[in-house]
Amino acid sequence: MADTQSIIALNIGSQRISMGEFAPTKGGIVMKSYGSTSILADPAAEAARVPQVQLAIKELAKGLKVGSQKAAYSLSGQSVFIRFVKLPPLDDENVDELVRFEAQQNVPFPIDEVIWDWEPLKGGGIETEVVLVAIKSDSLNDLNETVAETGLGTRLVDSSPTALYNALRYNYPDLAETTLLLDIGAKTTNLIYAEGEKFFTRSVNIGGTVLTSAIAKDYNMSFAEAENVKLTSGLVTLQGGHAAQLDESTAALGTVIRNSLNRLTAEIQRTTTLFRTQQGGGAPQRIMLGGGSANLPYLKEFLEEKLNLSVEFFNPMQRISVGKAVNVDSLQAEAHQLGELVGLGLRGAGKAAVNIDLVPDKVQAQRDITRRKPALIAASALLLGGIGAWAGFQAMAAGKVQDYIDGELAEKKSALDGPAAKMTTLLKKEDQTQSLIKAYAGAESDRMQYVDLMNDITNAFTSPQTWITHIEPRTGYSAEPGTDTKAIVDEGFGSASFGKSSYRVKGDDIPKADSILIKGLWRNDQQNVYKGIQALREKSTFLNFKTERKVGKNKMEEVQIADSTLIKELQGAAETGSFAAPFELLIPLKEPIELK
Repeated sequence: MADTQSIIALNIGSQRISMGEFAPTKGGIVMKSYGSTSILADPAAEAARVPQVQLAIKELAKGLKVGSQKAAYSLSGQSVFIRFVKLPPLDDENVDELVRFEAQQNVPFPIDEVIWDWEPLKGGGIETEVVLVAIKSDSLNDLNETVAETGLGTRLVDSSPTALYNALRYNYPDLAETTLLLDIGAKTTNLIYAEGEKFFTRSVNIGGTVLTSAIAKDYNMSFAEAENVKLTSGLVTLQGGHAAQLDESTAALGTVIRNSLNRLTAEIQRTTTLFRTQQGGGAPQRIMLGGGSANLPYLKEFLEEKLNLSVEFFNPMQRISVGKAVNVDSLQAEAHQLGELVGLGLRGAGKAAVNIDLVPDKVQAQRDITRRKPALIAASALLLGGIGAWAGFQAMAAGKVQDYIDGELAEKKSALDGPAAKMTTLLKKEDQTQSLIKAYAGAESDRMQYVDLMNDITNAFTSPQTWITHIEPRTGYSAEPGTDTKAIVDEGFGSASFGKSSYRVKGDDIPKADSILIKGLWRNDQQNVYKGIQALREKSTFLNFKTERKVGKNKMEEVQIADSTLIKELQGAAETGSFAAPFELLIPLKEPIELK
C-alpha cells in the first residue's frame, strides 16, 4: 500500500498507459515503483478504448499496490489548448482579471464551457508572459470519470507538454543553447522549445498510428496486422544507398514509413519558424528525442539527416533517484518514454517550473467541501469533548455515590434521586447532540447530490441562445395528461427570517423530490430548446425520459416521454421589448432525491 506521502503519477497515452509512484526527497524525488502496459490505438475501434484504458489502469494500480489514492495525470497535447500571451506591466492584483480577459480572447470556446489555468513565465522583458492551458469541460469531466471508475481519485491534472517541459528543465538545469524536445507518441508529437527562460510548445497530430495507418493502406491489411509489422520489421530508410543494403521487402516498408515521416519534419520546421517569429527565440542547436515511437529503428538518424542537427535520446531519469523495487535495466530501456510521469511527479512534489492544474468539476466541488470541513469538525469535536468530559465526570461521581448509597447511607438513597435524574438528562442530551452532528454531516454530503443534478442539467444546455433561470424540485409527478406536481420549497424562502423552514410542508414529513421544474429563456431559434431536451436525453444521469404504459390486459411496456409532455410552456416569440422568450420543462427523476 502506497503511503500518504507518495505521489501517484498516471500517464494515459493513446497506446501506452504507465504509472509511477514517487516520493519527495530533500533534493528532488525518488521513483519507488513503476509499471506500464499497452493497448491498441486503432482509430476504427475508438469506442472500445475506454474499457481498455480502465482495465489497464486497474491492473497497474493493483501491481503497484497504490489502493485508492489520488493520482496526478496528464492530458494529451492534442486535447488541450495552449497559448502564450504577453501582458502589459500591471500590479499583481490586476493580473488575474487581465488573464481572464485574454483567455476569453484566445480560447476558441465560450470561457464557461472550458476548464483552464495559467502560469506566469520568467522573462527579462518589461512585459509579463503567461501560458494559458484550457480544455473543454465535457472532455475533462469524461476522462476524470474514466479514472474515478478505476478506484483512483484525482490529485491534479496537468497537460503533457507542460509536464514534459518540467521534466526537461529539472533534468537539464544547465541548458545554454536553444533545445527542442521531440516527444513522439502514438497519435501526437509534442514539440517543446526551451531557450534560457523562454518556453514554447506546439502539438501536432502525427505519431506512430500515422505510420501504422500508412502501412495498412499500402499493404491492404488491418490496423492490428500493420501495427505488428511495424513493431517487428519496421524501420526508416536513409539516404546514400541505405535501402540497397536491405532486402527488398524491408526496404519497401522503410520507404513507406519514411514518406509518412516527411510530414513530421515539415511540421518541426514550421513550428521552429513560429518560435522564432512569435517568441523571439533562436533556431534549435540541440534536439532530444522521446516518446514511445522514438524506438523505431533509424528514426534518430533520419531526423539528423533531415534537420541537419545532432539528435540524442531524452533522459528524464538522470536526476531522479530510483527505489529498490524498480527494475533498473527495464527502466533504462524505457527512460525516454517517462517524461510525462517524471513531470507529474515533480509537479506533485512542488518542484516544477510550470504549475498547471486543470480541475474537473467534481474535484472542485470536493475541494470546496474539504475547505469547509475543518471548521465544522473542530466545532463538533469541541462540543462533543465538553459533553463527554462533563458526562464522564458525572458518571464517575454517580458510581461513587451509588457505592455510598448501597453501603453506609442506603437510608438516604431517595435524597439522591435528583442528581441521578440530572445525569440521565445529560446523557440524553449527548445522544441528541451526536444525532444532530451526524445529521449536519449527512446533509452536507447529500447536498452535493442536488449540486450534481444542477450541473447535470446545465451541462446539456450549452447553446448561447438558451439560459436556465430557475431549477426547482417538485413532487407528485405523473406522465398522465392533466396531472400536475406540487412545490416542495416555499416561494418566499429567499426572504424568510433565519431559522424558518424553506419547505412548504411543516414538521418531518417532507416529501422527496421526484421531478424537476426547469425554467429558462430562449432567443433566435425555438429549436435550441428542443436541442437542449435532446442533449438531456443523451447525457443526463439523473433525469428519466421513459414511462410505462399498459398494453393489453396485464402487460406493460416502456416508452419515451414525448417532448410535448415535458414542455409545460414554450412561448412562440419574445414579447415586444423583451430580449428572449420563456420556456418551462417538467422532467421526472430516475431516483427521488431527499431534500431534508
